Amino acid sequence: MADATLDDSLTTFLATFEERLAALAVAGSPFVTEAARHIIAAGGKRFRPLLVFLASHFGGDVDEDDLMRAALVMELTHVASLYHDDVMDMAELRRGAPSANRLWGNSVAILVGDYLFARASTTVAELGVEYVHLQAETFSRLVQGQIAETKGPGDGEDPLAHYIQVIADKTGSLIAASALFGGMVAGADRAVLDALAAFGEEVGLVFQLSDDLIDITSTKTGKTPGTDLREGVPTLPVLMLRQEADPADAELLALIDGDLSGDEALAEALDGLRAHPIMGKAKAEVERRADVARGHLAPLPDGEAKDALLQVCTDLVERTS
Repeated sequence: MADATLDDSLTTFLATFEERLAALAVAGSPFVTEAARHIIAAGGKRFRPLLVFLASHFGGDVDEDDLMRAALVMELTHVASLYHDDVMDMAELRRGAPSANRLWGNSVAILVGDYLFARASTTVAELGVEYVHLQAETFSRLVQGQIAETKGPGDGEDPLAHYIQVIADKTGSLIAASALFGGMVAGADRAVLDALAAFGEEVGLVFQLSDDLIDITSTKTGKTPGTDLREGVPTLPVLMLRQEADPADAELLALIDGDLSGDEALAEALDGLRAHPIMGKAKAEVERRADVARGHLAPLPDGEAKDALLQVCTDLVERTS
C-alpha cells in the first residue's frame, strides 16, 4: 500500500490474524486438527480479511478484538467452502498442495468443512445477532451458487448470465459480507454500509473474472495455465466466445470441447484463445466491472483506506496482463 502507516497496521493485523486462524482450527483430536489446518497452512491471498480491515476505516472507533473476530469469521467461512468445493469438483490440488479429499477421502473433507463452518459460527456468535444473520444469509447464497453451478443453466437461460449469477453467489456474496463486517465493526452509517456492500459484490466478480483470464494467459502467476479449460469449467472468455456464435470460431470451440487431457491439445487450445480477439473483449469486461466497483466507493470519504480499495480494483485488472 502507498500509505506506510496503513501498511504497517495491516501487516501487524495479518500476523496476529494468522496465529488466531490456526488456533481456531485446533480440534479435539490431532487428526481433525491436521485436516482442518491443511488448507489454512497452504496459505492464500487473505483477500477477505484484507477487506474487513480496510472497511473498518469508514466509521468510528473500532474494537480490535471484534475486528479480528469479523476477519476470522469471513476467512473460516471461505476456507470451509473450499473443502466442499474440492469434493464437488473432484479436485486433486488446492493452493499447490494435495486437496483434503485426495488425502483423506470425500467424507472426511466434507466433515472438516462442516467443522470449520461450526468454528466460524461460534466466533460470529460473539459479535452479535446482526452478524449471525448476515453470515447465515451469505452461507445461503454460497450454497445456492454451488447448486446452480452443479445444475447448470436451464433451458433457454443465457449461459453467461447464469455464470455471472453463480459467481455473484459463490464469490461476490462473501466478499461483500467481508466489507460489510468491517463497516459494521466500525459502526458505519447505513449509506456507508450500502456502498461497501455494493463495492464488495462487484469487486468479487472482478476477482473471479480476472482469475478466468489468468487461467488462459498465466505465464508468471504460479497458476498452471489451462486448468479450468482442461476440466471443462466455464470461464468468461469461453462463454463470451460461445455467445458470439461466429462460424469462424467453430474449429477453436471444437478443440475446446474435445479431449484436453493431453498437453499438446491443451497448448493448442490455449494458443488459439490467446490469439483470439475475445481475450481483449473479456479483459474490457473485467475493466468495466472494476470501474463499476470504483463507482460504488464514491460516497465514501477520501483517505488512505479508500485509496487502498481503489488500488485493489487496479491490481485485479493489472494481474490479467
